[in-house]
Amino acid sequence: MVEDRPGALGELLGHLTKEKINIEAIGLFQDIAKLSVSDTDRAFKILTKHKYQIERRKVLRIDLDHKPGAFALVASKLGAAGINIDYCYATVAKGEKSASVIIDVKDLDRAMLVLA
Repeated sequence: MVEDRPGALGELLGHLTKEKINIEAIGLFQDIAKLSVSDTDRAFKILTKHKYQIERRKVLRIDLDHKPGAFALVASKLGAAGINIDYCYATVAKGEKSASVIIDVKDLDRAMLVLA
């Protein structure tokens, strides 16, 4: 959890920066930060030491073609299999041909089979 105040996210990210832990993806939802980082074990240890409430979750990280309908196809496949997307976030840099998408589902193994 991240305090809902100016500067709080910068402080959290600063702790990771000091330890040279790279942030590969980030989403901020009110007071909850969702992070994909280069070293989860060290990040967990550092953020716990600084009194952040931490929850580890295994998520899907997929690269999609940067074109209309690419994520719709993924979401439709998961939905048809009865797999709910609890949350997701994604980004694509201008001019890039692919987007990275982080998807959280309850049954990760089944989701991977559906998307294979």
